[in-house]
Order: sequence, then structure tokens, then C-alpha cells
Amino acid sequence: MERDLTQGPVMKTMLRFALPMILGDLLQQCYNIADTLIVGRFLGEDALAAVGSSFTLMTFLTSILLGLAMGSGTVFSLRFGQGDERGLREGIAAAFLLLAAVTVLLNLAIVLGLDWIIRALQTPAVLVKPMRAYLSVIFTGMAAIFLYNFFASLLRSLGNSVAPLVFLALSAGLNIVLDLWFVAGLNRGVAGAAEATVISQYVSGVGIALYARVRFPHLFRRDPALRLRLSRVGEIARFSALTCAQQSIMNLGILAVQGRVNHYGTTTMAAFAAAVKIDAFAYLPVQDFGNAFSIFLSQNAGAGKRARIRAGIRGAVVASASFSAVLSLAVVLFARPLMALFLDPSEGSQAAVIAEGVRYLRIEGAFYPLIGLLFLFYGLYRALGRPGMSVVLTVVSLGTRVLLAYALSALPAVGVVGIWWAVPIGWFLADALGAGCFFLRRRALIG
Repeated sequence: MERDLTQGPVMKTMLRFALPMILGDLLQQCYNIADTLIVGRFLGEDALAAVGSSFTLMTFLTSILLGLAMGSGTVFSLRFGQGDERGLREGIAAAFLLLAAVTVLLNLAIVLGLDWIIRALQTPAVLVKPMRAYLSVIFTGMAAIFLYNFFASLLRSLGNSVAPLVFLALSAGLNIVLDLWFVAGLNRGVAGAAEATVISQYVSGVGIALYARVRFPHLFRRDPALRLRLSRVGEIARFSALTCAQQSIMNLGILAVQGRVNHYGTTTMAAFAAAVKIDAFAYLPVQDFGNAFSIFLSQNAGAGKRARIRAGIRGAVVASASFSAVLSLAVVLFARPLMALFLDPSEGSQAAVIAEGVRYLRIEGAFYPLIGLLFLFYGLYRALGRPGMSVVLTVVSLGTRVLLAYALSALPAVGVVGIWWAVPIGWFLADALGAGCFFLRRRALIG
């Protein structure tokens, strides 16, 4: 169903819209967590390290499509808030073609550069073969990722956050079943884990595309009066390019950190592979709340409702800070049992992996309120027509993380723990910059 976010109680409206987005992306994380958990339990430490390193690379490449979809969704929300159906339909056509072209280019780049990418990540020789086997399969799902993210962004921009949740729930359940069957039952190794994920991705991608066309036929019907206008393509590209740059820089920084982690060998790689899944799963709700907050602001900006924007900002800060604090407490307290889900603590080598993962989680987890606030800044600047500021904040956060990760870990007295501490320091600096710019330009942003 469509939901007009410019009407009704501010926080109730925002939270009701955000909840399905949060649940949906938590289910999406189940794709990767299922791979990690099952691979770690059934195939061992080396396979876990290979899949974990592959996940970082895959996240970077798919972030390009996610950024384009999110930027397009901002334009869709503005047009929906303005009641401009013609502009919305032209924007949908322009965005679809843009994302499809980028998907084709990414696939071509992957085919030509896969071996070079594996070498650039400083992958240990023992992991090159399983990593190549996993990536050669997982990248065949790029078209499915494009379809899901494009149509999910479209539906959310119209206020429908429930349908993306339904399709993710279906595919996440299928992914877990296929993971167990292919890896534990058919003994297909890491390639089997990738095959399970790709099949599930196509279920959600094709399914949500068909749903959108059936549920909103007026947005896709042929109309000779509608044309693919360069101005619409330019508008989509302008919003999407900066959002795409933000997402890509964010994950490029993580990829650079992965290269430094790989320098410390398979034990640290396996610890990072498991811990980063827990980390991402834990703060995903505040990330999605930031995305819902952005759509709320976009619709209300399109409708010119500045009072609702101000009320939404105040409520979102309180909600994000409160929930992030609860998440921090949970992860710090339960870091060890969470890591033990992925590995067997009774085995000597895996006990070392768990110990390193616990150290990572207790450092990162203590500072989730900082990343919660940063996601709100990303959403605010993107929705209010300043996506370039979101890119700047990302550069500050990730640039600091990469520089400090390499600098601190090079100190013998600090070592690998320097990589873990670099993250919250980057969050803090980006938050300080985002807050400073907001208060200096508050009147220009929200009136």
C-alpha cells in the first residue's frame, strides 16, 4: 500500500514506515550470516576466511547499485510528495535504464578483473582457490541485486515498506534451506553457499519486480506522450551519483581495511569475517531508520512541510540514540556467545578466532550511538538536497578509519587492535563535522 508520510503524527508515521525496512534488511543480512555460520561450522576456518573476505568485496561492488537506487528513491519521494505523477514515471524509466547499464558494466569489470582483485586484497595463497570459487558464482547474482534494490527503493519512496520485507523474508528462508542442503547435504563447499545465495536473490529480485508492475500498473503503462528525457536522466544521475559515491567510498574504505586485516593471516581474517557480520547486523536497524528518516524528509520537503521536518529531526535523534545505546549494551555483554555461534570454542584454533572477534565487538559495539547519529546525518543531507555533504562525511569517517587502521596497526605495541579502534574514531570525527555544518546552515536547510 502507498503511505503518505506528509500526514499524521510525526514519530508514529516515521516508525511505522521504518519498521518493515528494518525487518527487511535484517532478513537480508541473513543471506550473509547463513553463509558465514554454515561455512564456519561445516567447512572450517579457511573456508570462513575466504567467504568473509569475499563478502567485503561483494559489499563494495553492490554498494554502487545500492547507492544509485537510494539516490533514485530520493527523486521518486520528492515527485510523490509533489503529486507529480508524470515526473515520477519519467524518473522511473530513466533510473531503470541507468541502473541496468551500470549493472552490465560491473559484470564486465568483474569478469575481466577477478584475479587481479583477489591479488590486490593480499589474499593468502591457501585461500585463493576457495575465494575464486565463491566469487565466480556469487557475482552471477548482480542482476538480481539490481532488480531488488531498484524496485524496493521505488516502493519505499511511495510509502510501501511492507512488500520489500515480504520478498526478503521468502528469499532469506529459502537461502538458509539451500545453504544447508548444498553445503552440508551435497558437499558443494563454498561454491554451494554462493549458489544458495544467488538463487535466493533471484527469487526476491524477480518477485518484487513483478509485484511492483502488478500493484502499480499506472506507473509502468506505455504512454506515447512520455519520453526518456535527458533532463530526467540528468536529475537521477545528479542525486544518484553522489549517493553512489557515498556508498562506494564507505565500502571501499572497508575493503581497504580488509586488505590490512588479511595481512595478519587466517585467524584474524576469520575473526573479522564473523565479527563484522554481527557488527553489521547489530547496527543495521539504525542504518535503516536513517534511510526511512531520509524518505520521510524527502516527501515532506516535496510537500513544503517544514514544521514536520523539524519535528521529525528532533524525534529521530532521540529514537536513534536510545536504540543505539541498547544495541551497544547487548553486543558488549554478549560478544562471546555471539561469536560462538559461528565457531566451535572447544577447538584450539577456533578459540583464538573467537577471542579476537570478541575484542573487535567490544570496541566497536561500545560506540553504536555514534554510527546511529551518522546515519541520520547521511539521510538528512541526502533528503534536503545536499547529497555532497553525505559524501564528505563518508570520506571523513572512512578516510580516518583507513589511515588510522594502517598507522596504528603498524605500531608493535598496538598491532591489530589499532584496526578496531580506528572505526569509532572515524565515526566521532564525522559526527562532529555533520553537527557543526547543520547548526551553521540550519536556516538554509530547514527554514
